[in-house]
Amino acid sequence: MQSGRLLAALLLAALSSRAQVIEFYSNGLKYLTLTRAGVTVMYTEMPMQVHRYAVLQVAVINGAPVPHTVQPTGITYQLPDGRVIPALGEQQVIAELQRHGGRNDVIKLVTAYERAISGATEIRSNNGYEQRRQFALSMGGPTGLKAAAAASALALVKTRLRPKDSTDGAVFFPNEGKPLGPGVLRVRIDDQLFEFRPDHAGS
Repeated sequence: MQSGRLLAALLLAALSSRAQVIEFYSNGLKYLTLTRAGVTVMYTEMPMQVHRYAVLQVAVINGAPVPHTVQPTGITYQLPDGRVIPALGEQQVIAELQRHGGRNDVIKLVTAYERAISGATEIRSNNGYEQRRQFALSMGGPTGLKAAAAASALALVKTRLRPKDSTDGAVFFPNEGKPLGPGVLRVRIDDQLFEFRPDHAGS
């Protein structure tokens, strides 16, 4: 992965009158990224499912001069049959993982997530998973509490991003434990709509 080429592509997309979806690969995963009005959204589908959920890794970088609010409930995925799946809010995700996911599922997902972001400087954030993970580790306590804290750290949470801030996290879609497959991801951040269509990648 050549960071300079990706950053140059993101800059060109930001300056373009027509926002373009850019595709790149990192640690074996395909990412799609889109910049609008200085805000960049990128995502990849995680190569595993947890309980009955498909999981995306989503990162947001606020390069705009004003704050923006990111929240998982502003994200939907439209399947080819027209069905739209809304992402779960962070509190629902945490409750579901505690109730049904199991400690092993959480550990596997955390391992896969950390492997995905390892060495990928483009998707490291200053207000995301790593910061939440450090807080979770400081909690200590029984194993069950640590697993719950890990789930809390992993999920994308509602975040107010100041200029130059960034965040990342896992976004959960109830899809009977199946991969999402081809479809349209829509991410709404304040008044901006980021839309990722399969035929836009690499345009």
